[in-house]
Amino acid sequence: MKVIFVSDLFSEDLIGGAELNDSVLIKGLADKGYEIEKLKCSEISDEQIVVNDLFIISNFTMLSQRHKNMIMLKKYIIYEHDHKYIKSRNPSVYPGFIAPKSELINIEFYRKAFRVVVLSEICKEVIEKNLLINNVVNIGCSLWSKEKLDFIRSLQGGTKKQKYCIINSPNPIKGTKEAISFCKSKNLDYELIGPLPEKEILIELSKYQYFVFIPQVLETLSRITVEAKMLGCKVLTSSKLIGAASEDWFKYYGIDLLDIITNRVSKAIDTIAQLLEDNTITVVLNCYRRPEYLEEQIKSIRNQSIKPSEIWIWVNYHKDNKDIDFTKFNCDRVIKNDYNWKFYGRLAGSLLSNSKYIAMFDDDTIPGPKWLENCLDTMDTNEGILGGAGVILSGDRYTGHTRYGWSSQNDEVVEVDLVGHAWFFKREWLKYLWMEKPFTWENGEDIQFSYCVQKYGNIKTYCPPHPKNKIEMFSSTKGYEMGVDDKATSRSRNHSVFYAQRDACVKNAIINGWKPINLRKK
Repeated sequence: MKVIFVSDLFSEDLIGGAELNDSVLIKGLADKGYEIEKLKCSEISDEQIVVNDLFIISNFTMLSQRHKNMIMLKKYIIYEHDHKYIKSRNPSVYPGFIAPKSELINIEFYRKAFRVVVLSEICKEVIEKNLLINNVVNIGCSLWSKEKLDFIRSLQGGTKKQKYCIINSPNPIKGTKEAISFCKSKNLDYELIGPLPEKEILIELSKYQYFVFIPQVLETLSRITVEAKMLGCKVLTSSKLIGAASEDWFKYYGIDLLDIITNRVSKAIDTIAQLLEDNTITVVLNCYRRPEYLEEQIKSIRNQSIKPSEIWIWVNYHKDNKDIDFTKFNCDRVIKNDYNWKFYGRLAGSLLSNSKYIAMFDDDTIPGPKWLENCLDTMDTNEGILGGAGVILSGDRYTGHTRYGWSSQNDEVVEVDLVGHAWFFKREWLKYLWMEKPFTWENGEDIQFSYCVQKYGNIKTYCPPHPKNKIEMFSSTKGYEMGVDDKATSRSRNHSVFYAQRDACVKNAIINGWKPINLRKK
């Protein structure tokens, strides 16, 4: 897989924290088999954007707005090293780190990114609060090469001066002047080190008992602080401006911290590699007569352990939803119809998605926070249409079936004949649904879908695990509360007519080539 890595500068141009970080990521991804092409923001061309599909955007101050607009049509990850969503790049000057709206920039570029990868929890919180986005992933560390970490390990155990050291940086945001003033005010015996090449700085740091660092901006992590701690220095700093201080490992020093960071770096590269894989998910919600559940449903989807790339709302007209302001839900698409397309409309609309997967939910379905993760895990072992309410038919009718999923629980993946309430499938499989005109538009889209993908795509249907004591994996956590009112399709029309229609859908599918599980055995 080819990845275009875009940045203002690279490590061969400048030895800075961001550039060193990027070089480790580039090598790590290349070692995993990715083809990485590096392009400077000032040199990238229209053609290079048009002919490629996958981008990692690092520092981008020199990237033109024209090229940002073009990249926004692609899949891209922003690898965030500072705060390029604020004009000053310094959220620390604002109360609670929240900048006035007039000071925010690049808003759409961040919002339309597949993911924004940050280095610390505080930076995740700050960017989310400023931009009101939910596509941020915290990897919880900066990236160091194995060679650099081994070098730091080689410096352990030396004799230390009982003095305080300060990095002598010409960059005012690194706070050299403030650190000197602090030491003087406390009568601390300090020495300046640097400017020096990186390895020599590390050698000098290893000689001191204490390190004083008082940055003047919110550091997204602060590599130098973490390096000092890995070298066994006790750190005096303004912790609210050190991103690393928001991580649970910040309390460790020396070899213990070195081991933790070594492990973190490996996991961080794995995480970014996983983001590059095409596991994009568009969630499609259906609104008809239960708009009152949408807010809770959307919240549950945004809280998934695996974040969807987009959330869509498909609205079939009904007087119960005609006055709803759907913009308040801040979803990616709202497809509002002046007609009730019933069950098939959302399936037709889903063809417009660019995602690899579609996750579809009935309007009475509130998934557990690991439902999408459960589906992706199941796809790895049992690729097929997945769903939250699995049905195995007993014969050639719908009535008399056996159910699996949220209502009856199953510890393992179960092959079933059809699924409902919540679906998860590859978008490309929708083509099989339209190979035949549905037997009826009034009922049975779940039956028709599983029938058509089996007949035309040789694709099976499964119910992912719903272990009894792990409701976080469930497709539906409130089915018994929300799905039993008089708005339910099975209750709002004549009960016998509803099930007679479903029986007829099953019989039609079998006559035309569907092979339910129990009929295969005969």
